[in-house]
Amino acid sequence: MRLPTALLGVAVSAALLVVPQSAQADPADPQPPAVRDFGNGPERNEVAAGLPEQAGTLRAPQAEKRPDPAWPSHGHGYPRQTRLPEPAENPADASIKLGLVPYHALAPRLNELQRRSDRVSVEVFGRSHQGRDMYLVTVTAPESAAEAREQARMRERIENDPASAARDRALAKRYKAPVFVNANIHGNEWEGTDGVLRTVEELATSTDPAVADLLSKTRLYFNVTANPDGRVLGQRPNGAGFDLNRDFITASQPETRAMRQLMTDTQPVAMVDLHGYVNGTLIEPTTPPHGANYEYDLFIKNTYANGLGMEAAVNGLGYTLEKDGVRPVQIPFRDDPEGWDDWPPIFTPQYAPFHGAVASHTVEIPLRVNNADYTNLPVEELRRRSAINTDVAAAAIRATYTFVHSRHQQLVADQIEVFRRGTAGEPAKEVPLGIVPGFGPEDVYTTTYPRAYVIPAGSGQRSETAAGRLVDHLIANDVRVERAERSFRVGRTTYPEGSYVVDMRQPKRGLANVMLEPGQDISPRVDAMYDISGWSHALLWGATVEPVDSLRVKADPVKAAAPTGSVPRTFGPLALKVGDAKEVMALNDLLAQGVEVTWGDGGTAVVPASARAAARTAADRYGVAFTPARRSGGTPLTQVRIAAAASADELYTLREMGFSVTPVSTQVLNDGFDWSATDVLFVSSGLNHAQLSPEARTALDAFLTTGGVVTRGGTGTSFNAAAGLLTVTGVAGRSDANGVVRTVVSDGSVGAGSPEHSFVYSPRWFTGLGPEVQVEQAYAAEGPLVSGHWRADQNGMGGPEQARGQAAVVSGRDERGAAVVMFGTEPMFRNHPKGLFPQVARALYWSSSVTGAAVTTP
Repeated sequence: MRLPTALLGVAVSAALLVVPQSAQADPADPQPPAVRDFGNGPERNEVAAGLPEQAGTLRAPQAEKRPDPAWPSHGHGYPRQTRLPEPAENPADASIKLGLVPYHALAPRLNELQRRSDRVSVEVFGRSHQGRDMYLVTVTAPESAAEAREQARMRERIENDPASAARDRALAKRYKAPVFVNANIHGNEWEGTDGVLRTVEELATSTDPAVADLLSKTRLYFNVTANPDGRVLGQRPNGAGFDLNRDFITASQPETRAMRQLMTDTQPVAMVDLHGYVNGTLIEPTTPPHGANYEYDLFIKNTYANGLGMEAAVNGLGYTLEKDGVRPVQIPFRDDPEGWDDWPPIFTPQYAPFHGAVASHTVEIPLRVNNADYTNLPVEELRRRSAINTDVAAAAIRATYTFVHSRHQQLVADQIEVFRRGTAGEPAKEVPLGIVPGFGPEDVYTTTYPRAYVIPAGSGQRSETAAGRLVDHLIANDVRVERAERSFRVGRTTYPEGSYVVDMRQPKRGLANVMLEPGQDISPRVDAMYDISGWSHALLWGATVEPVDSLRVKADPVKAAAPTGSVPRTFGPLALKVGDAKEVMALNDLLAQGVEVTWGDGGTAVVPASARAAARTAADRYGVAFTPARRSGGTPLTQVRIAAAASADELYTLREMGFSVTPVSTQVLNDGFDWSATDVLFVSSGLNHAQLSPEARTALDAFLTTGGVVTRGGTGTSFNAAAGLLTVTGVAGRSDANGVVRTVVSDGSVGAGSPEHSFVYSPRWFTGLGPEVQVEQAYAAEGPLVSGHWRADQNGMGGPEQARGQAAVVSGRDERGAAVVMFGTEPMFRNHPKGLFPQVARALYWSSSVTGAAVTTP
């Protein structure tokens, strides 16, 4: 294979000087471009019933940890080859219908490539939710162990001593620029994997001197399929029902955690994430708003240049609308006003820049072959489209490594500069207007970095358990955290010994800040957003986090949070305050063992003295602190069994907390559901009361005399009204509104101990409250939006102004005695707002324990 001369330099460097016009739509086009529907709110993990158990059903064979002696090996240099276990053939693999490589054929093909080429190394770097191996392919020129060690030293120097690296003019020339290609993160967007395989084979076997020169100056890392479960099953999410491309900075899924570590370890200067389907091929950079924590001047110049290079490569394939149904490439930054942004750090290309990528792209290949098209189109047409899509994916990869090859030293220098600015603690730079054609005032987004963040120890901390989890999460994201050796003062505040400090003078300060700052309300600046707009680990994860503008403290770096579990030495019953998800896990563990727990006021569980040994084990396992119980008694609490008509993220989160969950839906109830093993019905998705059969309604009504109900969102509000539960009127905010909101909590059974912030997505509130209804949480009278995007609709309704002071979470008991809790917020959204999970748990405990019986006074 010969690298196209134009792509090796001239076209890429000249691309910034020419801005092609966007293609005009053809009304006669039989396959119009994909259009985002912004009227229905951001996409969530929306799978109602039938989800497999959390543990999964498939376990792939373990990869061999040592290379076969018969295979070539260069010690710790390259290639680093591993004989991959080869899964059994699966004729049901969804890829087969499209003429693509099924999952079970990947390992044999990669094993054969390793046999044929000393440029190719393959490793298992992670496993999916259902246990399938994830394959990392590294393509580079062979390196001795000493050469590989030198590359590792340079990589570490770039991150850890960027000022020195910047002064070393020879470093950028010697360093092999890393490129990361991520394929198939959405399981039913298949062809990125096949484009990767084609590219790897071309590079592995080429005799072209240009390829040899490329591989002497770069390392190309390929994640062959980021979502093996989805590839096999023909579905967008993984085996747990999660959209993996919404999981970065939360990292709830094993696939995401593996990719996070891969980006940390490889530190790519450029990355491409291959998706589908937008016709014509959509190539980032994006529209406003732009992430405020990036070094965006470095990011936009490189991402735009590579985007234009990919455009030239894809259009250069020669596919046309008239002949093939393929439109010319579109680049959102250039061609669209808004609606395809890089604001949230939840996507792979929006997460990679925090680890040094100065060019990072989503690429949406053109021709749809999934969903209804997969089912309804002839196989011949599907395979024609997939072949074109594979060509497009391969062209985007080739253009990217060609771009990196042509700008090798500058891209390395720009990565060094990202880390240098962070380490030096320089203020965020405002990107100059016109840095690339079309960059105007609407593209300028900035943030202000504090000197540090402090996570206090002791009495100033809302939850030591939550603080430990947050610290461990920061460290897992390669954010540096220290622990104070002694108490220290900042202004008038004294922080105790053992407090954690996140010094913002560190190379990955952007990642630290994007997780710990409250965020921004961007509602006035744009009307349409691609996905969520607000998040904050500081406000939503249950820990106390305080920004400070000065820092004088003696502190030591930590590799993990200090242990937080404890049991008091005093005898007598023990109390466990349910204020964190890990405390819920510990409590559910005790209940599963048959410990006789009682449920008291303020969300506190009381454990008898006889269960001290079990409590000590739970304290160690979950990092929770038991305290002496001030009083005994309360309502007896047993393991809560839940029937859940819910989305995938909610099912996953409930199970993660240790609840016994059975998915249900309208169809499941109509088929004849046995309610005898259910204590609480959770309703948020997939259950329509009006569509229940008479027999199903009768069975449900009988359950409501002995069981509780917890609801969320529009589906839950409708169910409440149809089932005649609480006297409330649900009011819907604008459907695409989302973000962090300020709230006021009560001391009720659910509200007590809740954070003063919550998360909303298509927010709701409740008016017309009957006398049986108690407000557990209300939207604050000021704001209430702290960060995110929430506007009123065209009629001036549904905005945050209408929500001010209104009830966000309510509880009560209906005429039959059913204890009901209704959420207008999103306390389990995508498994992210960890600090809100206990609200749901307290709702379930209360609803289960008091339904059909009088409350026992402690």
